[in-house]
Amino acid sequence: MSSVSKVWSRVAAAVTGVVLTLVVPAHAWAASTGLDSVMVEAARSRRRGGFGFFGLFGGLCCLFVVAAIVLVIVLVSRNRKKPRDPQDPGYPR
Repeated sequence: MSSVSKVWSRVAAAVTGVVLTLVVPAHAWAASTGLDSVMVEAARSRRRGGFGFFGLFGGLCCLFVVAAIVLVIVLVSRNRKKPRDPQDPGYPR
């Protein structure tokens, strides 16, 4: 088994464990507190018109997050150096 497969399977197992650790108790709590009827009522009474303040704020937040991710990728790929030549006089020995 290659090292990439080993790392991938470990990451997948860790993510699955974290998701189950968070989702199962939250689902049990939501099912036991009668939260389902509150959520249905909130969905029915929700306003249908416009985005409102939180829609605008959420959109801006999403754009900032995407811009930050793109900026990080560009900076990392730009600062990636080529392997140094051992014949180069500045090569550490």
